[in-house]
Amino acid sequence: MSRDRSSRAAASWLALAAVSGVLWGLCFGHHPWSWAGWVVLAPLVLLLGAPGGRGWTALLGFVHGLAAWLAAIPWIVPTLRTFGQMPAWLAVVCLLLLAAYLALFHAAFAVLGRPLWRRAVALGPAALLALLGLPALWVALEWLRAVLFGGFPWNLAAYAWVDLPGALPTAAWVGAYGVGFLLVFANTGVALAVAGWRRRVAWPLAAGLLVPLLVLALGARWGSGEPVLEHGRWGTIGGDALPAHPGAPVRLLQPDIPNAVVPDWATIRANYDRVLEMSRQACEPGALVVWPESAAWPYSFSEDAAFRRDVLQLARGGGCTVLFNSIQPTGDGRYFNSAFVVSPAGAVWRYDKRKLVPFGEYVPFAGVFSFVDKLARNAGDFRPAAALTLLPWNPGPAAGTAGGAAGGERLGAAICYEIVFPGQVAEEVRAGATILVTITNDAWYGDTAAPWQHYAAARFRAAENRRPVLRAAITGISAVVAADGSERSRLDPFTRGTLRARVAGRHGLSPYTRAPWLVPLLSTVLAVALLLAARWRIAPRR
Repeated sequence: MSRDRSSRAAASWLALAAVSGVLWGLCFGHHPWSWAGWVVLAPLVLLLGAPGGRGWTALLGFVHGLAAWLAAIPWIVPTLRTFGQMPAWLAVVCLLLLAAYLALFHAAFAVLGRPLWRRAVALGPAALLALLGLPALWVALEWLRAVLFGGFPWNLAAYAWVDLPGALPTAAWVGAYGVGFLLVFANTGVALAVAGWRRRVAWPLAAGLLVPLLVLALGARWGSGEPVLEHGRWGTIGGDALPAHPGAPVRLLQPDIPNAVVPDWATIRANYDRVLEMSRQACEPGALVVWPESAAWPYSFSEDAAFRRDVLQLARGGGCTVLFNSIQPTGDGRYFNSAFVVSPAGAVWRYDKRKLVPFGEYVPFAGVFSFVDKLARNAGDFRPAAALTLLPWNPGPAAGTAGGAAGGERLGAAICYEIVFPGQVAEEVRAGATILVTITNDAWYGDTAAPWQHYAAARFRAAENRRPVLRAAITGISAVVAADGSERSRLDPFTRGTLRARVAGRHGLSPYTRAPWLVPLLSTVLAVALLLAARWRIAPRR
């Protein structure tokens, strides 16, 4: 009987881990469940108190993470099947391997956070160990995930709050990692309240909810520095002054071109002609016309004379600046994935992608994964650029000069996957970027949550750095994002069109941009200190 009861209890804990993990993964869907972000991680915190040893706690954390990532990124399977030509079973195995790797961070959170929870359940002053230590531990592990083996900072906890008022402007002070700290802080307070409900101890719940609410309210009021129109004049709240004009014209193309599984040259040519026609209609003097990633595939600006002629004629004839994507040979059979800018005067600048997509543009640990081919549709591997380059855009009288961006804007480019790396984007802003531009091909993922997850990261980069973000996606989501992370205009997936807006660049640095490493570093130090304190207090009881 006792064994049956123990088995049922173990099954209940495993079910709680799996179900709560799925719910956490679903918070990163087409429309994030901002309300659920306040409570959905509380079950994971409660799992830290499950009866049993560290191995059992680790297993519960791993099950939670595995379920969460399987629910959040199932789009990997159809992507690998359709474009990687993988059999279904192998695509599922690849998803399981990635989810299992990411679940290890949940397991680490459970094992390392267990001593903090054991001290906290007394609900005395030691509860502060958990209230502060568990969020700090979560942030430290997210930071580690962002840098280990090249990094995978996808679906940071903060993105579950992307639509929560105050979350985005607060990121200008503490970044996505700081907003994630607040989210886990709130969930820890809820978990402590559940653990102490019989004793009617309410202060952890009050602290867990009121502190994030207060910080988010302050962020909403002071965090963005976003310009507002007040009494007919342009002014600012908490930031630098807006230029006398409301900005220069930008045109973001979304041609809605699906990726070809089997290339057909008639279709490729028709798609290319579509992009050119949309560009001619969008091109006007002083405007920036932005093509999404892969819009001109498979043509190469440096190798195809007709493509080069078309772009130069477009810019010169219409007086616009064109930003587009093309491969750039490196001379050794490899390529850069590049963004080019062509001015009306015919001057050309180039940015080369620095963060490549694993298994998309290169195969990491190629000796181990020799059975996996990359998804990129060009021969040879891609090479990451070693240096940062900003792209000039001169909407004023200096437009077209080759001397840089004096009097105009400096564009910080992020090609596709790069936008999910907070530190890299902040580096571009510190280097002088006044506007951020991200071009992407999310057609790989079809009608799934992936484009929305990718877009949430772009909105946080805008808010963190107080810079407008121009996002051009070949099938969507294309958007103009204001410097506070809010949407100004958007084209949803699988619609064709051109977004038209006026955008002014921003100067000055947000607190986050000045030191994007500060919150993760402080969280790591705090987590280590509190973990040592908890273990020291627990040790005499063993």
